[in-house]
Amino acid sequence: MYIAVMGYGTVGSGVVDLINQNQERIARNSMQMSMDIKYILDIRDFPDSPYRDLMIKDFNIILCDPEVKIVVETMGGITFAYEFVKKLLLAGKSVVTSNKELVAKHGVELLQIADSHNVNFLFEASVGGGIPIIRPITHCLTANRICEVAGILNGTTNYILTQMIDNNTDFDTALKQAQQLGYAEANPSADVDGFDACRKICILAALCFGQHVYPEQVPTNGIRDLTLTDVECAKSLGCVIKLIADAKLRPDGRIDINVAPALIKNHSQLASVNDVFNAILVRGDALGDVLFYGRGAGKMPTASAVVADVIDAARHQLRKLYFGWEEAQPGFVAPADEQILSLFIRGKACSDAAREAIRQNDALTILPEDSLPADQIAFVTSPMARSEIESILDAIPDFEKLTTLKMTDY
Repeated sequence: MYIAVMGYGTVGSGVVDLINQNQERIARNSMQMSMDIKYILDIRDFPDSPYRDLMIKDFNIILCDPEVKIVVETMGGITFAYEFVKKLLLAGKSVVTSNKELVAKHGVELLQIADSHNVNFLFEASVGGGIPIIRPITHCLTANRICEVAGILNGTTNYILTQMIDNNTDFDTALKQAQQLGYAEANPSADVDGFDACRKICILAALCFGQHVYPEQVPTNGIRDLTLTDVECAKSLGCVIKLIADAKLRPDGRIDINVAPALIKNHSQLASVNDVFNAILVRGDALGDVLFYGRGAGKMPTASAVVADVIDAARHQLRKLYFGWEEAQPGFVAPADEQILSLFIRGKACSDAAREAIRQNDALTILPEDSLPADQIAFVTSPMARSEIESILDAIPDFEKLTTLKMTDY
């Protein structure tokens, strides 16, 4: 069987190396006589690559070659990836991708095309890199009614927060360290502003709850505004700060979904997930909590997940893998202001009236002020609708909110 790889960057080159390194094993596990890469598509030249004879720049060569049955997409982005993947599925070729942006935005459409043309669209590597999560949700946990999925889904932000917590490093310095080590891009917005984690939780929510969730529907906040003062406040509560993406099923069938920095109790399994590691917690009605942990990115871990999908696609040429989700019904994602939650809030209390209003409100528990600047105050709200919390804050005179962190029960 012939395979094509589109995109010869970090992940794509890892896929090519892994397939050639373990060719016999992969062919045997795929139930094929052989598994050979016929083309590698990239607009760049690689004159020193051992695979230079396989390099092409014309997508139509892959599209029109009937011998190519499976195509790996590791180009990234949306524009060309979406166009190419759609054409490949319509042409009756299975596609394996690591492209979380593509799946989060166009997953439901591409799954429907794959289904109607009896081919597979697989994306294990799009959420947790090398961490197996798509298969466990769609196979091992199918006897459960999943009620919540949450996790640390971005290694860059987790590295930065680990440096802030363990080494008392401020955000800007920790970000520079992450960039120097290659964990963060020159423009780190996708990571530190939460967009990467947002795309991943959209995919997980769709898998767990059966309807598509678009990134623009997810309230998303990153970690840029966190300070070492927040880290100290977290410690005083017996917590650490993590960027958490979570989706929760409501009793009425709608879901709450967020990406935001959150307080995690020290005894939680998620609290000990440090540096660039990721972890995904799935909560089912029969199994309870189960945690998936590992490297969420990297050349070979991600390539491992991609090639596992290639093997699955080869095994299921004549019998399609049935999994996926439907287009979302109106109102499936509940409005953010309806969410019931407890928040940690730190802010400036610019007058005695502000402090007195906070002290007099029974729904607010004030933290000790030892580690806070003189003009600041921090408190935790009782569980209530987000809209109620905002109403309380609006009623406090001379108060400027600086940090908001979600309290969790993981």
